[in-house]
Amino acid sequence: MSDTYQRLVDLLAGSFGLDAADITPDSTLGGLELDSLALVELSVASQEEFGVELDDSEVDLGSTIAHAAGVISGKLTAV
Repeated sequence: MSDTYQRLVDLLAGSFGLDAADITPDSTLGGLELDSLALVELSVASQEEFGVELDDSEVDLGSTIAHAAGVISGKLTAV
């Protein structure tokens, strides 16, 4: 897995109280019991961790962790 994926898993575990062992690339944000408020918090945390903001049109509760990591990676390479 990519460095971005692992950093995202670490961010979710540290900031949202999730067990990193329960997070897989195919886990959805909703399946990890995040809600719409948590998505806003994830966007803020991503800004702090990666320097990029996740927009709700790019990542939603049905998005997988692999997809979210891909969106972040794409934004990092575009910078």
